[in-house]
Amino acid sequence: MKMRKRLALVVALVFALSIFAGCGAKTETPTPGTPSKEDIKIGIINSLSGSVSSYGTSAHNGALLAIEEVNKKGGLLDGRQVKYVEEDDQGKIDDASNASQKLINQDNVVAIIGATISSCSNAAAPSAQAAGVPMITPTSTATNVTENGEYISRICFLDPYQSKALAKFAVDNLKANKAAILYNKQDDYSTGLAVSFKEEFTKLGGTIVEEQTYGKDEQDFNGQLTKIKGTNPEILFLPDYYNTVGLIAKQAKQQGLKATLLGADGWDSPQLFEIGGDAVEGAIFSAHYSAADPSPETKAFVEAYKAKYQKDPDSFAALGYDAAMALMSSINTAGSTDKAKIKDAINDLKDFKGASGTITLDDKRNPIKTVVFVKCQQGKQEFVAKVTP
Repeated sequence: MKMRKRLALVVALVFALSIFAGCGAKTETPTPGTPSKEDIKIGIINSLSGSVSSYGTSAHNGALLAIEEVNKKGGLLDGRQVKYVEEDDQGKIDDASNASQKLINQDNVVAIIGATISSCSNAAAPSAQAAGVPMITPTSTATNVTENGEYISRICFLDPYQSKALAKFAVDNLKANKAAILYNKQDDYSTGLAVSFKEEFTKLGGTIVEEQTYGKDEQDFNGQLTKIKGTNPEILFLPDYYNTVGLIAKQAKQQGLKATLLGADGWDSPQLFEIGGDAVEGAIFSAHYSAADPSPETKAFVEAYKAKYQKDPDSFAALGYDAAMALMSSINTAGSTDKAKIKDAINDLKDFKGASGTITLDDKRNPIKTVVFVKCQQGKQEFVAKVTP
């Protein structure tokens, strides 16, 4: 009997306390759509190994610097830290496709930064578009990348835009009338630039005196260069990546080709000088940014990158930084981690001041910005000009 009385007393006491607590405090129920303090997870796909690892590593380093800076300032959406899941596609389309699917289906990221090169971005984009996950590529310039759908955007200018600037620079700055083109027929980036440059250069009154191609794994270009040399071009346009361009430049020099070598953003790597040596001396290429740009954003980025990595940032580092910053800014603008809202915020990006310049996305999610030209001079890049197509 005593045990029953004690149990009844305990029950009564608990009931009384619960009533008292209900009068003095309000139980908070999470409001739908209200962000928690959970980390915001984003995916990053880059070519951290393989033939274009120089690009991928730079872009990756730039993105990580941006994430670190944002987290140090308190993160996003009132204090949520940004976490990243990185994937190395090795510059291979199958790996890029698998990486995208993993980030979406296993890691549940809210958005993806990547990939490095156009062929890999085209492989990764369909999964992101189908799943409704925003994907912003820092460095893929092939026209068809953003044609994958409204969830796919980019920070770098695209190839036809770059080609217009290249043709304009060739005619207006170099006063060239005759050009030859040597490009990789098995690469989206190389082929796209070659086609666009030919069209624009011809429109401006120039003449393409010779056009030669090569395959993906070729390393002997002497046959093509012999034919090109016979046409005496003032410019030899080489729209390919630094590793191939360095080899072509050496063989062109050995043949005594006098044309000015002209290239695009794929040249932008310190390894161009290591591979090409003095054969690339005096060569000129278009780039997305220059460390010599006097803008406050560029200066701050260069200083921060040097402090973190103990080396100068190239264009790919600047673009990786800008892609991450633009994405994180868009998440704040969206006010949540809702993927559709983030996508809309990215697509509405306007006058975003980044390390690579002021960026506005057009209705096809491609940036409108100036194109920088640099010259290979004594193993370094020398700023030459800025061109708006």
